[in-house]
Amino acid sequence: MNNQYRFFANLVDEVSIANESIVSRTLNNDTGGKTILFGFDTGQELSEHTASVPATLHILKGEGSLTLSEETYDIREGAFAIMQANVSHSIVAKTPMIMLLYMHGK
Repeated sequence: MNNQYRFFANLVDEVSIANESIVSRTLNNDTGGKTILFGFDTGQELSEHTASVPATLHILKGEGSLTLSEETYDIREGAFAIMQANVSHSIVAKTPMIMLLYMHGK
């Protein structure tokens, strides 16, 4: 592995989708922030919560529902959301779904 960069040819291949579960894989964790890849089975959800740092969500595969504050959005491959710190949010997978989460450093 190179210490100066990491390369992934296809992020969708880097996480599995397990039956009735959410699987996560940390791709990077350093002073610049943390990057986590999630695989959601249909019906799995992250209940309403907040993050202490700004965060970005990018849907790579599948469909779901994303609630940001009091607004709910249907999401699918290509959906992208940028949140400031302490914004309440939740996610529900309507199909098997893969999401990339960037938690920005302070």
